[in-house]
Amino acid sequence: MAVDGTYNVSMTTPMGTQTGTLIMKSDGGALSGTYKSARGDQNFTGTVEGDNAKFSMTVPSPMGGTLTLTFDVKVAGNDLSGSVQLGQFGNAPIKGTKAA
Repeated sequence: MAVDGTYNVSMTTPMGTQTGTLIMKSDGGALSGTYKSARGDQNFTGTVEGDNAKFSMTVPSPMGGTLTLTFDVKVAGNDLSGSVQLGQFGNAPIKGTKAA
């Protein structure tokens, strides 16, 4: 599928630019994967429709507790773009490029 692959991504958040590696694998309309960052690895599941993917994960919050990140991304060729809902902290743009 068009979204399958490993992407080097960055998000512009209120706490600065956050970078990581996003690994996505589709199976029909189902999506699974892992987001790897300095804060550790987070597995996720979601949905995929064509070049669009939606998924959520719960991560440790910088202020203690947890934070739910909800991703809505689109893949065009080797480029990934979209937005991430950062729980109560608003939205952040996300962009990335498919890893070689």
